Amino acid sequence: MRQIAVLPYRATGPGIDAPVRILLVTSRGTGRWVLPKGGLMKGLSPHAAAEAEALEEAGVLGAVCPTPLGSFRYRKRRDSGASVWADVDVFPFAVTEELDTWEEQHQRERRWFTMAQAAEAVDEEDLRALIRSFGAREFRAATSPARFFGAMADKTGVNTMFAWFQKLLPQQGNFFDLFEQQSQTLVAGADALARLMQGGPGRAQHIREIEEREHDADNVTREVLQTVRRTFLTPFDRSAISDLISTMDDAIDEMQQVAGAVNLYDVTEFEPEMRDMAAIIVEAARVAAEAMPLLRKIADNAHRLHELTERLVRMEGHADSIHETGLKRIFQASQGGDPLQFIVRQEMFKRLERVVDRFEDLANEIDGLVIDHA
Repeated sequence: MRQIAVLPYRATGPGIDAPVRILLVTSRGTGRWVLPKGGLMKGLSPHAAAEAEALEEAGVLGAVCPTPLGSFRYRKRRDSGASVWADVDVFPFAVTEELDTWEEQHQRERRWFTMAQAAEAVDEEDLRALIRSFGAREFRAATSPARFFGAMADKTGVNTMFAWFQKLLPQQGNFFDLFEQQSQTLVAGADALARLMQGGPGRAQHIREIEEREHDADNVTREVLQTVRRTFLTPFDRSAISDLISTMDDAIDEMQQVAGAVNLYDVTEFEPEMRDMAAIIVEAARVAAEAMPLLRKIADNAHRLHELTERLVRMEGHADSIHETGLKRIFQASQGGDPLQFIVRQEMFKRLERVVDRFEDLANEIDGLVIDHA
């Protein structure tokens, strides 16, 4: 038996280390905490069916990534009394709005949990592991040099000596901080792009935010390139540092190109495939933001980095399939109609595809660093 579910999440703040909250609902039969889930629906893709379940069971709207995060198995009790295995594909769901009223509000309770609390609240071991792997904040904690040096200084009492010793070292630059800052810009730009693709009255504000995020990314890129030139010791090869930050900058540039096309061609309605590609971009940005702190200890985190880059490549392949489906839809709809509309829609798809392609490029850059340094 196959089912689909969403993993509804949101960050509690704008920072890259902001804790992520997970939304769970109670089941109607047992009252235990579960993800919003259900069966496949005729005429809907799996992720679209999962999105419908999120609205019906939890009353939330947002961007659902068409590429599943993973799956888990549980026993589902049927009306006949039989208990059968159900395999559930889980789709990441970036929540943008909570409704005050929804279809099953009197049948279920909904509640936001921390990552750790959500993992403990569910019964299925596979689902617990899936939730724990989603944010992986323990990797961020493990890769924080401040924690290591602070603990060492507290135990040995060499705070003053260590500060003096640091001043004797050649300047090494703040590259990791800038990488993480740039990835945070990617997340913010992707979120704004997803809101833009949903349509509605906030179109101009979403376009403006994407443009502002692109300017922020330019500033970070400029600072990295200047720091490379004046820094004696760098954590990676200078060209690798430049390529990594430039690739992230290219991704936000392509997002700005999408927003520019929406504004230029006055696009107000978007195909489902466009919204799906925007949801993939949201998830790709989140994965990239998780990868950046791991570069601080690249040898220790090589396995996790490979998992994340593999996911980015898989999402890019899925986006290609969605792109082809969308082009076929708009071509068929344009038969006997206005050819200019087809050209505009085709351009929109092309620009969205370029955004996803830049995330695949980013995955390749990270893989190159892992190969060279791990």
